[in-house]
Amino acid sequence: MPKVHPVILSGGSGTRLWPWSRKAYPKQFLPLTGGNSLFQQTLLRLDDAAFATPSILCNNDHRFLAAEQAAAIARPVDTIILEPVGRNTAPAALIAALHAARLDERRLLLLLPSDHVVSDAAGFARSVRRGMQAAQAGHIVTFGIRPTGPETGYGYIATEDGDVPLRVSAFTEKPSRQTAQAYLEAGNHYWNAGMFLFRADAMIAAFRTHAPRILCACRAALEKAREDLDFLRLDKAAYEQCPAISLDYAIMEKAGNIRCVPLDSGWDDLGAWPAIWRMMDKDGCGNVARGDVMLRDTRDSYVHSVDGACLSVIGLEGILAVATKDAVLVASRDHAQDVGKLVEELKAQGRSEAIMHARVYRPWGWYEKLAAGERFQVKTLMVKPGAKLSLQSHHHRAEHWVVVRGTVRVTNGEETFLLAENESTYIPIGNRHRLENPGKLPAVLIEVQSGAYLGEDDIVRYEDAYGRKEEEAPS
Repeated sequence: MPKVHPVILSGGSGTRLWPWSRKAYPKQFLPLTGGNSLFQQTLLRLDDAAFATPSILCNNDHRFLAAEQAAAIARPVDTIILEPVGRNTAPAALIAALHAARLDERRLLLLLPSDHVVSDAAGFARSVRRGMQAAQAGHIVTFGIRPTGPETGYGYIATEDGDVPLRVSAFTEKPSRQTAQAYLEAGNHYWNAGMFLFRADAMIAAFRTHAPRILCACRAALEKAREDLDFLRLDKAAYEQCPAISLDYAIMEKAGNIRCVPLDSGWDDLGAWPAIWRMMDKDGCGNVARGDVMLRDTRDSYVHSVDGACLSVIGLEGILAVATKDAVLVASRDHAQDVGKLVEELKAQGRSEAIMHARVYRPWGWYEKLAAGERFQVKTLMVKPGAKLSLQSHHHRAEHWVVVRGTVRVTNGEETFLLAENESTYIPIGNRHRLENPGKLPAVLIEVQSGAYLGEDDIVRYEDAYGRKEEEAPS
């Protein structure tokens, strides 16, 4: 029996879990249930002998996060393919198929979201095995979750009686509560888990029949792709020609060769805060309290201090309260689905809190704003061992660096020198400069910026170890 080649999709932003999940550091990379991130849990789920080394298809902005999180749990990755723009799951599935077909057009692929929780990895592997024969025969196999209630936030798969894998008769996207109740009572409907098992050539053939425009754009994006460090970067101009459409709408609702395997392994997509509340251990009053939290006369609530602030709740029931360093969310659990709308409003107002955390991660480490005022800004910087910032200069600001932990190597104009703890340097406006950590421990600095303009886009980059371009993340 040939092995299954998993492809992990990691392009979502998890806006309904704001303010912890944001576009720059979304939910799949967070330890939402404690321990490993959802992305890491997905990798660990693939230890079974049925699976080959997985590949990853992710947003360009998250490429270093994906690589680092895989390395942190010592899980090898075959290929990391970078999407220059988000186009939903249909183009992503096709790119996976086209890329695999270059080596073996009959290769079995398992398309997996990176942000789901599966409690029984052995049961998950058994379910995949149950679908392999059908996939080898040219069917596209989807995995269904037996409904536990009339949930309106999921898509539904209607199946016919018979042996597993079951024939699929219809897909319905997010029905009304009345319709969902009818599906529950009928007993032949499953929640759509968004996982798909297929032969590469079978998926390509489905797009040739049902979505030829996407096939043309994806072929061009892959043919013009270029290798960039350890990544394969799709051509942006070609990939932008793909419509943003889900695999369900583009293919699954139209194709006749669909089969469904019930997934018997425990599953949740953690799509909103109440899902995390349901999964976590609760106190005697039904509360989930995480971080520095104080509760009084509070019931059935999720209260979470993410970054250390003391968060107190008194006399409330059925609420969500989540506090980070720069944002606080307080909402009724019944209105949790509206959090995504709130994020859209923040984006419309140009608020950085919609996208970025107070701590901004870069391939070399991170920085965090401590204070800001007219013509000045103060940050903390952490530089990982062996890492270095780009060689750069600024048009409008000067910088002071003070080392508070570790040793760094500084390029400042024509000079290169070491700074140890409690030592500092001044970088005038226009000077080329670079910061490196030659040590074996993280280095921490305080950076004081001063000048007429302090935006992150005030940067001229001359050299960069991470292959970033001017339009990408500064620093």
